Amino acid sequence: MAIQDRIQELIELREKARLGGGIKRIEAQHKKGKLTARERIDLLLDEGSFEEFDMFVSHRCIDFGLEKENYLSDGVVTGYGTIDGRLVYLFSQDFTVFGGSLSEMFAKKICKVMDKAMKVGAPIIGINDSGGARIQEGVKSLGGYADIFQRNIMASGVIPQISAIFGPCAGGAVYSPALTDFNIMTRNTSYMFVTGPKVVKTVTGEDVDQETLGGADVHGKKSGVSHFTVDGEQEGIALIRKLIGFLPQNNLEEAPWLECQDPIDRFEDSLNEIIPENANKAYDVKDVIRAIVDNADFLEVQAEYAQNIVTGYARFNGMPVGIVANQPSYLAGVLDINASRKAARFVRFCDAFNIPIVTLVDVPGFLPGTAQEYGGIILHGAKLLFAYGEATVPKVTVILRKAYGGAYDVMSSKHLRGDINYAWPMAEIAVMGPKGAIEVLLSRELSDIDDEKAKVNFLFQKEQEYKNKFANPYVAAKFGYIDDVIEPRNTRFRIIRALQSLATKKDVNPPKKHSNIPL
Repeated sequence: MAIQDRIQELIELREKARLGGGIKRIEAQHKKGKLTARERIDLLLDEGSFEEFDMFVSHRCIDFGLEKENYLSDGVVTGYGTIDGRLVYLFSQDFTVFGGSLSEMFAKKICKVMDKAMKVGAPIIGINDSGGARIQEGVKSLGGYADIFQRNIMASGVIPQISAIFGPCAGGAVYSPALTDFNIMTRNTSYMFVTGPKVVKTVTGEDVDQETLGGADVHGKKSGVSHFTVDGEQEGIALIRKLIGFLPQNNLEEAPWLECQDPIDRFEDSLNEIIPENANKAYDVKDVIRAIVDNADFLEVQAEYAQNIVTGYARFNGMPVGIVANQPSYLAGVLDINASRKAARFVRFCDAFNIPIVTLVDVPGFLPGTAQEYGGIILHGAKLLFAYGEATVPKVTVILRKAYGGAYDVMSSKHLRGDINYAWPMAEIAVMGPKGAIEVLLSRELSDIDDEKAKVNFLFQKEQEYKNKFANPYVAAKFGYIDDVIEPRNTRFRIIRALQSLATKKDVNPPKKHSNIPL
């Protein structure tokens, strides 16, 4: 065969591989409102940067007539490219080929790019759109899943791992995204569940459809499995590009700094008035966040899950930081099981990847009740406590208003190696709120007062005494638990100066194989 014929053969094979399962199946994918595997890659990566691996791989199965059906790339597109000039590795499952089902060779392709990402220290992005294991291959497909899971585990805390769920993801397939750092789901076109509606009906008798069982809103609001919920794939892909901008390439590097045009000494006068006079009234802590970060730009993580705590990424003078903040406008900002889990995982990710943590505190305590106690609030609250205490990255804390009880300790207090801890003048740091404290401390005196009016007056007087003593940050400052009491409008400047001073911080945990975090 002549050289030109061989070159022409290569060109034709490439064109065949790029068609995946063929024109009709591509059209069917588009009719569902979904992009193809390659279209997703083209949108995600910088133009012209994609370098593909294993385009000519095909399956090796000869059972159940599969030997008569063969497609180049075997249902997954793999390779590397750049996002804003920074290297990433990725795989994109192709639903047009056997419904994106995972085969032995499919898994080997994914494992290869994961191994390469680990070797060079670059993030790995997985775009999931698969019907699950390729049944015809039996245990080989199951083994392929486990090979991927093992790599997810080894990569955890070493390179960032991001999963986009842009179609079905069911059965064993769900565990790879669950092991990664961030999951993104699209409304109406993606779902995740361990067992589908038919199995649920058979085993439990419960009637449920795919969306109700494992749709994007279910995992974004109820389970917390998904970190971001988007309305379409283009939005999801743009979000991945933005998220990558806050993250380092690996655990040995720093996250990328951007040039900042927002003045570091910008006063935000609105913050001097944002806290209501009535301590029981709410405000939106996101207004505080947007007021103090660069250009009001805040990327919230798990925005619809456990809304009593806010987590996300922003920049201070160009430096990427993770922000954790109690949300007074939802359940008064109380810590419960879901909020503790959400924040603990976020803190541990930031710590693993050298991202400083800024904590904004306004917390009345842990949520009481049998549901919380039976659900293990002790263990789940300990996760957040553990995460902050273990973290060695720079930690800057600002107590905005309430910091009561054990929740004061948990929220990046000085006692958990908080580096710089500030408080606003209206901060209240105490074991509990005034009313509850007086009822406990003076219960005998109260019981001795028969006249109801006299009891009310006594309570009011003692509550005022308690407020005068504890409804301010100066007792904590007296003991050095608060480094300074700051004017609210100057919060941005003080945080930036604190972060600058901590840029060369070194903190080391005792040598160990690994910790045993309460799970």
